[in-house]
Amino acid sequence: MKLVLASIFCFQLTFAFAQKHSITPISKRITKLPFTMLTGGTIIIKAQLDSFEDTLNFVLDTGSGGISLDSVTTDYLQLPRVKTDRSIRGIAGMRTVDFVYKRSLKLVGLTVDSLDFHINNYDILTSAYGVKIDGVIGYSFFRRFIVKMNYDDYTIEIYKPGTIKYPAGGYMLHPDFNMLPVVAATIIDNTTSKENFIFDTGAGLNMLLSDEYVSDSSIINKKRKQFSTQAEGLGGKKMMNATVIKKVALGPYKFRWVPVYIFKDEFNVTSYPKMGGVIGNDILRRFNLIINYPDKKIHIKPNSHFFDDFDYSYTGLGLYQIDGLIRIEDVVVGSPADKAGFKPDDIIFSVDNNFTLNMQVYKQLMQNAGSAVKIIVKRGDEFVTLNLDIQHLMH
Repeated sequence: MKLVLASIFCFQLTFAFAQKHSITPISKRITKLPFTMLTGGTIIIKAQLDSFEDTLNFVLDTGSGGISLDSVTTDYLQLPRVKTDRSIRGIAGMRTVDFVYKRSLKLVGLTVDSLDFHINNYDILTSAYGVKIDGVIGYSFFRRFIVKMNYDDYTIEIYKPGTIKYPAGGYMLHPDFNMLPVVAATIIDNTTSKENFIFDTGAGLNMLLSDEYVSDSSIINKKRKQFSTQAEGLGGKKMMNATVIKKVALGPYKFRWVPVYIFKDEFNVTSYPKMGGVIGNDILRRFNLIINYPDKKIHIKPNSHFFDDFDYSYTGLGLYQIDGLIRIEDVVVGSPADKAGFKPDDIIFSVDNNFTLNMQVYKQLMQNAGSAVKIIVKRGDEFVTLNLDIQHLMH
């Protein structure tokens, strides 16, 4: 946040003369492995690096133009860094990165050699998810394989490039590939707009729209309320607005009243007007996917999550897990969290009598839009009980 055309040439003897044919081999499955999915749809797979025994957590991300390692993980494994003048950019910043070269990534049943990892600091993502993020797997991996992502049983199948049989039904997308897959989608709200968007399995949201696209297209009803919030991405935290749009169409498939984020694209991540933003995995997880970078195709087929409710909750809380404690770092002024009396540095002790101190569990408990939850926080040496009314984005 990605393609090698494989073909075999052979000679075939037919009717006593030789002809040269271009034959695409049949794709063969290499391996099948499980994945876990965090709130918002972010996918985590387990892998090992080189001969190290530690199992690492990687985000599987079509929105990444390479492959990367967390800086803390790099230092822990004592990997030699090579300084470069190459830079990466994200929604919250741009930075020059070091590399570790010619490394192997080991998945269940598959070793991928000769990978060049750029180094990035994923502390903020680790804190926001409550799960250690050791790296991001993007274009450098996807370009070598055909990847089937099944959200019904939470498995990934990896195939060699070649001819593959797609399932009956579904719809074939033909993305514009320039390291990142870019697909067309239609948004209907104040007006109707067909625009290109990054197809981003690493984004834990439905859609992220650049404010330039929103302004130029006049796509969003001006009377609709927008809520100030914060998200995490490459470069750190980023303030943006949350709202809903009436309809989103991806191919023949339509979703109504979709929560979206609007952000100021200061680092030109979307290259507007080339693209209007990002389609994230909270929409994409509603399909089983066949991502075929070598053939420049993505097949989508609705799965059992297609009709799942969207998350319309808004709290204004910025939760981060630091040193094992779930701490409040940010409270948006005027938000439900602000009105409930939350303060930065409060430590969450329980949510609705759940004392697991599990970030993913607590986030899920706070996704019940229109309801209220009782949260106990530790503030200094005192325990304080606060009642949080969770705002509904459509109200």
